[in-house]
Amino acid sequence: MDPALQTLIAASVAFVGTHFALSHPLRALLVRMFGEGGFLGFYSLVAFATFGWMIVAFRAAPPADLGGSGEIGWIAATLLTIPALVLFLGSFWKNPAMPNPAAKGPIDRQPTGVFAVTRHPMMWGFALWALSHLVLWWSLRTLIVAGAVLALALVGAHLQDRKKEALLGKAWSDWEARTSYWPRWGALFGAGAVLWLIAIALWLGVTWAHIHAAGVPAGVWRWVG
Repeated sequence: MDPALQTLIAASVAFVGTHFALSHPLRALLVRMFGEGGFLGFYSLVAFATFGWMIVAFRAAPPADLGGSGEIGWIAATLLTIPALVLFLGSFWKNPAMPNPAAKGPIDRQPTGVFAVTRHPMMWGFALWALSHLVLWWSLRTLIVAGAVLALALVGAHLQDRKKEALLGKAWSDWEARTSYWPRWGALFGAGAVLWLIAIALWLGVTWAHIHAAGVPAGVWRWVG
């Protein structure tokens, strides 16, 4: 295997592994050592460092070394990235999974918006983004990074439930009973017209920027640019 790809795998494992380790088995110990604020600072530092390593390793790895999935892959990727943005943007509104749930809205409410789809909209937004890049079959470096993000999102969402159950007890268990880990896709169009419009506008901007950032036209710009 190309040494650059080996480095990228190591960076991706470090990025995902440190997220899991710091968020779960090591969290209580580090909070006792550094306090909640110190822990969040340390967590952020490690996350940025490993993410930066992954970006550098990605850029050093060979680009476009697979055959690609053609127009069908691009259509699938396009259709995946729009709901990914809807879920991601909607997750910032009254999300009880945020570090300070009291500031984001009570857990004892009925799920609305993207939370009627899944209680982990941000994680599923990342998962859809990862899938949109996997289906393109563009390069090994893309498969490695997208696979890492997919694992972080889906396994991380499950581990987040376990952590919140321990921290919040019955309040989180009741929230789990009213929501779903697996997306209820039929509820996605009920997330709100304003959210959809914002997501589509941002999607147009992001996919346009993709042309300049990656040198590859994505989304609708692949056909109308």
